[in-house]
Amino acid sequence: MAYRLLADLVMVVHFGFIAFVVVGGLAAWRWPWLIWVHVPAAVWGLAIVVVGTPCPLTWMENWARERAGQQKLEPTGFIDTYLEGVIYPEDHAPVLQSLAAAAVLVSWVVLAYRHRPRTRHLAGHG
Repeated sequence: MAYRLLADLVMVVHFGFIAFVVVGGLAAWRWPWLIWVHVPAAVWGLAIVVVGTPCPLTWMENWARERAGQQKLEPTGFIDTYLEGVIYPEDHAPVLQSLAAAAVLVSWVVLAYRHRPRTRHLAGHG
């Protein structure tokens, strides 16, 4: 029972991590310090998608599910198990990944613009 609860907890944390990767930059508009947590999370998320870096949360959930006597995640991971083909059609994955990346980039650009150094222009000085 404890392993099943652990696996479910890891699944919830995993969903939260993915949501944070997508919208954490927007949250940093309100709490600018959050960008220091969001940048490494977004880089890690990108590495998982682009390079195929193994995700420790997927490993941990599989470990707990196996000990609970449950089926492990799809061999391709968390997203393929819980999102692709469940929340959205599998063939839409590239579009959704591109939209997620765009959301991150736009949030960072806006944050950088809002927190850029400001210079004073004095009247009469060109």
